[in-house]
Amino acid sequence: MKFLHTMVRITDIDKSIDFYCNKLGLKEVRRIENSEGRFTLIFLSIPGDERGTQIELTYNWDKQEYELGRNFGHLAFSVENIYSFCQKLLDDGVTINRPPRDGRMAFIQSPDKISIELLQKGKNLSPKEPWLSMPNVGSW
Repeated sequence: MKFLHTMVRITDIDKSIDFYCNKLGLKEVRRIENSEGRFTLIFLSIPGDERGTQIELTYNWDKQEYELGRNFGHLAFSVENIYSFCQKLLDDGVTINRPPRDGRMAFIQSPDKISIELLQKGKNLSPKEPWLSMPNVGSW
């Protein structure tokens, strides 16, 4: 058995591609437009790991409202330097819901309110400002 992908329903393709690709750094590896089913599937991967586990963004052409379901949980990515990665996200206008105060973990949200956990690769970084005193924002 091999874990293939996680599906996330989205409401705006452009906003989601901007978030997942331009801000988070994922790469679009394929797109399927299904006119009979009236949906678009967009598969994303970590650059250089196109055959690894992917995220499937599902866009239904007919307008739908999705309730926030805590049963989904969150997506998680490891990053080389959590402080510089979070700073880049802040500079790109992304809200850091749970700052990396401990040098290890942070949470952000996609445009569709999907929680995304960022984890420091390897050992925790030493706690430092401005992250140490930055408050939580919203929920994750």
